[in-house]
Amino acid sequence: MTSLQQIELVCPVCDNHFQSRAVVSTNSFGGKRTDFHERAAGTQPLPFLVHTCVACGYTGAERDFSEDSDVTPWLREQVLTVLTPTLSNRQELTGSEKYEAAAKVADWQGGDARHVADLLLRAAWCCVDEDDSEAERYYRRLAARRFEEALDSYEGVAADERAVITYLVGELWRRIGDEKQAASWFDRVEGEITDPVAQKWVLDSARQQKNAPREWFG
Repeated sequence: MTSLQQIELVCPVCDNHFQSRAVVSTNSFGGKRTDFHERAAGTQPLPFLVHTCVACGYTGAERDFSEDSDVTPWLREQVLTVLTPTLSNRQELTGSEKYEAAAKVADWQGGDARHVADLLLRAAWCCVDEDDSEAERYYRRLAARRFEEALDSYEGVAADERAVITYLVGELWRRIGDEKQAASWFDRVEGEITDPVAQKWVLDSARQQKNAPREWFG
């Protein structure tokens, strides 16, 4: 089961002291979807892996609330201008909203495209539990484009990761409903393989998802 605990955080943008819930332990007993969405038995941990300041909307992992956080005057202005108005006296954001805010903060901090894409993908995963299929497709589309950007620029993507990310882009487009783009990306996986033995599963998965897609690994 997923265990949570209350933690005390101080916002590096507005100096607000607030409480949040963080993950102490979790599990992967719920299986893994073919877009790498790992499910836990019981409470899903994703919404509790990022934290949002209830006063200004600054969002990030626990480490992003440390004294070493990279908060420039421009970042502070962006948070107060863009994120703060979205709070509207709400006590808590949904998991997908938190990850979208975290992606914006990472972008403003100059984070690489791979990192921003990972956050947007997690927003899409949260939408599955929120039963919001429209928002799920929206975040998947944003994530796919940022992963594509990362592949084009080699930003945050090592050579031995390119096949997996290429497969993931194809799977994101498949789940969005664009079979043509999905097939195009699945076909590119073979050209990104660097270790035919270790990465055989990636190539097999790409062929599977192109020809007879399934929702879960295993």
